[in-house]
Amino acid sequence: MAHTSVPLIYLLLITSSLLISLVHCGSFGQDSVITWGDGRGQISKDGKQLSLSLDQYSGSGFQSKNEYRYGRVDAQIKLVAGNSAGTVTTFYLPSQGPTHDEIDFEFLGNLSGDPYTLHTNVFSQGRGDKEQQIHLWFDPTKNFHTYSIIWNPQHIIFLVDNIPIRDFKNHQSRGVSFPTNQPMRLYSSLWEADDWATRGGLVKTDWTKAPFTAYYRNFNANACIWSSGSSSCSSNGPATTSDGQSSWYTHELDSMSYRRLRWVQRKYMIYNYCTDAKRFPKGSPVECRLR
Repeated sequence: MAHTSVPLIYLLLITSSLLISLVHCGSFGQDSVITWGDGRGQISKDGKQLSLSLDQYSGSGFQSKNEYRYGRVDAQIKLVAGNSAGTVTTFYLPSQGPTHDEIDFEFLGNLSGDPYTLHTNVFSQGRGDKEQQIHLWFDPTKNFHTYSIIWNPQHIIFLVDNIPIRDFKNHQSRGVSFPTNQPMRLYSSLWEADDWATRGGLVKTDWTKAPFTAYYRNFNANACIWSSGSSSCSSNGPATTSDGQSSWYTHELDSMSYRRLRWVQRKYMIYNYCTDAKRFPKGSPVECRLR
């Protein structure tokens, strides 16, 4: 797979973010449960690692035991290696019901040697249509990499190895819907979608390569837990701890983070709904024109 060289500053940022994720790690055994797959999802005996597999009969998935209303969720994932065409690995936060909210990472499989497509989307009140896609600047099947969602009252920030790839801002005052009221639970799954996942469905799943397996470790949810109609956080957010773990509640991108975001968008973005004139012939959606 051909990759554009990455400047030294970004290699240092990637290394430091991986170390951070190793320090603040949770346990799959304590914090999550396998929800489907008839044994194709497995949690290690020590609870620190999890794997999901897919074959021609079924995929698999897990979910967090807790629901959250605002938080930072991180996990290290090593994606399906080799010819993963037609497969989709997801890592996302949804609420329930027909007017659900949702925050999506979706990793669309590839032919061996081609880059994965990382697809992001935001739903609010049952409406999505806010897709962006990038190609990653590394091979996500060789090693574990950290994927993070920060969801606070003003921002939804997607990060890869602590590098921001998307910042969806709260513009409710301008009529743009934003997830604020519905608690969400973390879900992840590995499933087959060869009718659309790879090159729009042109490349089908090669079942002779099955089972396809993705690996997870260092799951961490630093979040406001929602239970019985109330939050574990006060109306002003979580209490600040000595290590600053509640900083996600007011987190926004600084000037350096914006430069990193623009670097990703300039070099690796392959689709942005904001610039899709065929979908929006009368002009891009309101949020695309706001800062």
